[in-house]
Amino acid sequence: MEGDNQYKVIIVGAGPSGLAMAACLNFLSIPNVILEREDCFAPLWQKKTYDRLKLHLAKPFCELPHMPFPKSYPTFVPKNQFVQYLDDYVNHFGITPRYNRFVELANYVEETKKWNINARNINSEEVEEYSCDFLVVASGETSDSFIPNVEGLETFTGEVIHTTQYKYGGRFEGKNVLVVGSGNSGMEIALDLSNYGAKTSIAIRSETHLLSRTIVNLGLYLMKYISVYWVDSIMTMLSKLKYGRDLTKYGIKRPQEGPFFLKVKYGKYPVIDVGTVEKIKSGEIQVLPRMVDIKADEVSFNNGKSYSFDVIVFATGFKRSTNKWLKVN
Repeated sequence: MEGDNQYKVIIVGAGPSGLAMAACLNFLSIPNVILEREDCFAPLWQKKTYDRLKLHLAKPFCELPHMPFPKSYPTFVPKNQFVQYLDDYVNHFGITPRYNRFVELANYVEETKKWNINARNINSEEVEEYSCDFLVVASGETSDSFIPNVEGLETFTGEVIHTTQYKYGGRFEGKNVLVVGSGNSGMEIALDLSNYGAKTSIAIRSETHLLSRTIVNLGLYLMKYISVYWVDSIMTMLSKLKYGRDLTKYGIKRPQEGPFFLKVKYGKYPVIDVGTVEKIKSGEIQVLPRMVDIKADEVSFNNGKSYSFDVIVFATGFKRSTNKWLKVN
């Protein structure tokens, strides 16, 4: 193994977390390198997000270590400005990821007390060997896009895309579009489609909390001072005041557990509403239950009804890739 492939720390993933870790290590003069499978930093932000995206949390909750956002940035930072901030961050801290490195194996060797890592150079197809004392997994929750196996999906005669392929709703004007999934991406993409004149439906099968940006940022502030139980009680009360106590007639049901409790225990995020609920209440966005199967352009749901669609957008999230390459004895 070549000497220049031995490091104190190797970081897998050049997203915001990986960049933050590298900056902190560089700040302390600890040798490190980031291995990133794409050809740029923060590839999810640069390549796989929709145009209208802004940070859902206020900028003080999203800035990276040792470098605040510029004062000129708005409270909720748009995607393009966030990418510019990350670019400035990379340059400021001298972060030089090795791009196009697909980690295939990371194995801890007890005898040497080191991690041995095999990474395929996507450009040359050669497998490079690395060694380090400490391995940082920063490949995140959003590694590989996920579309569920829906009976008959292969027969659908329209267009099928994942949210990572969606940019803006302009090209869907006048089309019948079904958004499958009611997380933050699904709800905001449904809003975007409706704003651009698509006949929009969203399939909501899970219970979900609805919070505004103001409410969720208040909750994050209160978390510094009071328990999760009381924060959740306040968040739920404010949500009911804003959106209504009972939303079941609109196809939306709140969980029994609080929004911050669900995030801490299960990693389930609340929906930070940016206008979708108003469109659901007005009937501009149709809410449908769980999808059952597909036949040509007809999609059936578990309420016994079926509808015709031109496009299906799967807002069904991601699968972690860590289990494919990280080997821990």
